[in-house]
Amino acid sequence: MTSSDKTRVALFFGGRSSEHGISCATAGGVLGALDRTTYEVIPVGITPDGILTLQPDDATGLTLADELPVVRDNGTRVFLPESASTREFTVRDPDGTVRSLGEVDVAFPILHGPFGEDGTIQGLFELVGLPYVGNGVLASALGMDKHFTKTVLQGAGIEVAPWVTVTRARLAADPDLWRRRIAGLGLPVFVKPARAGSSVGVTKVKSLDDLDAALDLAFAEDHTVLVEQAIVGREVECAVLQGRDGAAPRVSVAGEIVLTTREFYDFDAKYHDAPGVELVCPADLAPGELEEMQRVAARAFEAIGGAGLARVDFFFTGESFVLNEVNTMPGFTPISMFPACWLASGVTYPELIDELITLGLHTPR
Repeated sequence: MTSSDKTRVALFFGGRSSEHGISCATAGGVLGALDRTTYEVIPVGITPDGILTLQPDDATGLTLADELPVVRDNGTRVFLPESASTREFTVRDPDGTVRSLGEVDVAFPILHGPFGEDGTIQGLFELVGLPYVGNGVLASALGMDKHFTKTVLQGAGIEVAPWVTVTRARLAADPDLWRRRIAGLGLPVFVKPARAGSSVGVTKVKSLDDLDAALDLAFAEDHTVLVEQAIVGREVECAVLQGRDGAAPRVSVAGEIVLTTREFYDFDAKYHDAPGVELVCPADLAPGELEEMQRVAARAFEAIGGAGLARVDFFFTGESFVLNEVNTMPGFTPISMFPACWLASGVTYPELIDELITLGLHTPR
């Protein structure tokens, strides 16, 4: 802590993934909600090329609009602590002057997708002994990779959709074999990059004639692709917070994604307000159904070794909750489903941010 007794937070956003703009929009929401009487913020914007820059402590320009926001290279360079013996950040200004930004209490990485949500930056924080908000290296890596998430959850006794995982090299070596395996899932199927989020690179395939184009789109995001059996059911999700002092995870009420005219909840519906989708929170579930969903969500969070937060997405068939995804850094704008579920559970957006920072400060790594 500094002499002002404010908690100093290094907010990391942007990054190298295709979800760069979504991360920037999330940063705008967080910057607008942080109480400056309690927190002092160092905004570290990461350009699409991976350059760490010092950005203004201002949410202006970091909001969802027709064009997603982007971190521009302003000539500054931010440097993390040199070792675990200090938490001092430094910056080199465009004129070459190097100055101290002071010591940081906690890092808050609101990065989506590879090179941020996947455990890479979490490993860097641990290397220099810096406390941080959110999931650790292993949980972040597992949550980012849909194949290994499903493998771990299935091992924990949690129902997931049947799937086939294929790499570009294996597909090229024996395309007929992989087409037969995929056809064995039945139609329709969803084709997804193994390590991407925000529905980037995802296609719903109703005919095998459309499979090759869907695979090409997914392979543009990752060299490993999942093909999942489409589950018929309601799309429901809930938000999870780590328990305090070793207590069980806390789970919100459920939200529901209601498709009216769209095939699925795609990128345009999520971030460009495209028509055809309605978000309902809280979802209309019977008490026993909600309790079961919350139980499975908490079990999934524990199964991946979760810390901080997650959003857990399901298909509810009417008989069971089929887990679709565990998102270890969900969309976090004020209107995103994660804060919306907590708001419906009695936790405001600023209170949610306070709780995440508190958990980050006190979670052993």
